[in-house]
Amino acid sequence: MQLLENINSPYDLRRLDIKQLPQVCEELRQFIIEVLSENPGHLGSSLGAIELTVALHYVFETPNDKLVWDVGHQAYGHKILTGRREQFHTNRKFKGLKPFPSPSESEYDTFTCGHASNSISTALGMAVAEKLLPHDEQHKPRHIVAVIGDGAMSGGLAYEGLNNASSQPNDMLIVLNDNNMSIDLSVGGLKHYLLHLNTNEKYNRLRFKAANWLHDKGMLDDKRRRTILRFNNSVKSLLAQQQNIFEGMDIRYFGPYDGHDVIEIVRVLNEIKNMSGPKILHLHTKKGKGYKPAEENPTIFHAPGLFDPETGERELNTKLQPPKFQDVFGNTLLELARSNGKIVGVTPAMPTGCSMNILMKAMPERAFDVGIAEGHAMTFSGGMAKEGLVPFCNIYSSFAQRAYDNIIHDVAIENLHVVICLDRAGIVGEDGPTHHGAFDLAYLRPIPNVTIASPMDEHELRHLMYTAQMPNMGTFVIRYPRGRGVLIDWECPFEEIKVGTGRRLREGNDIAVLTLGPLGNVAAKAISRAAEEGKSIAHYDMRFLKPLDEDIMNEIAGKKFQRIITIEDGVTTGGLGSAVIEWMAEHAKHSDSEIIRLGLPDKFVEHGSVPELMNMLGLDEDAIYKLL
Repeated sequence: MQLLENINSPYDLRRLDIKQLPQVCEELRQFIIEVLSENPGHLGSSLGAIELTVALHYVFETPNDKLVWDVGHQAYGHKILTGRREQFHTNRKFKGLKPFPSPSESEYDTFTCGHASNSISTALGMAVAEKLLPHDEQHKPRHIVAVIGDGAMSGGLAYEGLNNASSQPNDMLIVLNDNNMSIDLSVGGLKHYLLHLNTNEKYNRLRFKAANWLHDKGMLDDKRRRTILRFNNSVKSLLAQQQNIFEGMDIRYFGPYDGHDVIEIVRVLNEIKNMSGPKILHLHTKKGKGYKPAEENPTIFHAPGLFDPETGERELNTKLQPPKFQDVFGNTLLELARSNGKIVGVTPAMPTGCSMNILMKAMPERAFDVGIAEGHAMTFSGGMAKEGLVPFCNIYSSFAQRAYDNIIHDVAIENLHVVICLDRAGIVGEDGPTHHGAFDLAYLRPIPNVTIASPMDEHELRHLMYTAQMPNMGTFVIRYPRGRGVLIDWECPFEEIKVGTGRRLREGNDIAVLTLGPLGNVAAKAISRAAEEGKSIAHYDMRFLKPLDEDIMNEIAGKKFQRIITIEDGVTTGGLGSAVIEWMAEHAKHSDSEIIRLGLPDKFVEHGSVPELMNMLGLDEDAIYKLL
């Protein structure tokens, strides 16, 4: 009998006998494997979270009880169990299911979770609200559960939430899905701490029964509970056992337990769910659990693309094609590091994603994975730069938003020589609004001492990286997109580019097109089509958003073009278009040129393939051609 096909909501799941849950887990796991083999997505993380997902929905009365997911790619099982099984094949597709849990999609999705480490703070806010708001027919008593995993405990925000948890009135439960992974292997002291953290199961049960007895007798208020926790840690210390960091923060700790024993997880959840005060359940899980290829290669099968569900063989395109920008970055960084002993690499938990692993393999002592900690990555880089090193700090554009103050306070104010490499800038595709690199141009441009550049192709990326590592360059930002470039023959000799200089790619008199970054290649095709019809269009690759090329701007102002069109793959508010308008207002006050800004709109862009989204946004070749 197939159980999963009859589960249309958690209510159906909760009607089952507990002995049927392992079968549900197996069917759910196979369903995810089969669908993702044809519709690529985040495989390994969700396979590892199957049992805890089933147990959570079985024990808690969702959607009244709230599950707050952290790192949404572990939540595919959650989506399927909450009424989206029939639509799951549309996951991450244009106009299909969203890539991560989203409250706009389902009442079971309590909060946005595209970035890591926000679940504890979010759940704490909800748990405090639960204490303060009156209960009635519309607001029934509810449990609040944060599910944090996939390396997210290395993020600073998680510790801010933990630190505050015992200071606020709440009964929150934190479930730690500990799989020793993010995309690559987890790093740092917490990884080793969790690996050796252990609490005796009999001790846990005895403590639970004692706590309940004391509470029933009116002898265990919140103040006494904290005193007991502190005394408990002192006893452990005297017995030379490892102290518990969570209980040191006055958060009750339970575990670790086998995160793939669904019946045991249900038992534990039922025992602890009604305890007062904050508590944490530590589960050991395996990324890719139940699918051998994913278990053996968890990094590759984090998001494997198309694959054969029977063999795990991935469908690879062997056709000769341009490299990914990230691979050009990784290979170029190693090449530069071999000739410049001051260069080091820094990444917040994305060595494979940004190809920092190339430097790590060749020069492990000069490449640093700091975990999911973007702010720390930036400040750490600033510290190294202050002492004379040249850090290339590679962060995905959307994740760099989390390091904004660090960029200003710890790097730019002192004009430190940190090369900030923003991967995945612009539209990234199926991961949607939490991952589009839409805002970096606008949020970085106002910061003093920051040079901002974007290469049009792979050769330009190499030249900009070479330029950025030259002495006295200060804070230097290079941003480039996800995916492949345009040059199969991408290797080239290095050339230094004068900061603040662009290139005139085509002469023209009627229209001036100013582009920044790889969108210049799309614009060039549209301009060539228009030129065949006799239109006189000048094309400038600006290269630098800051500083703008003054010679190009003076040339444009002097020619008095009928129209000036700026094209960028960031929000138009504050980006290249805004910079050009500001320059013209200050230096060419009487210009009659019409300025048209093309870029991302003042709204969050949905998910879909890059071509679909660029067409929707009016940034593909046909749309640009129609404006010329």
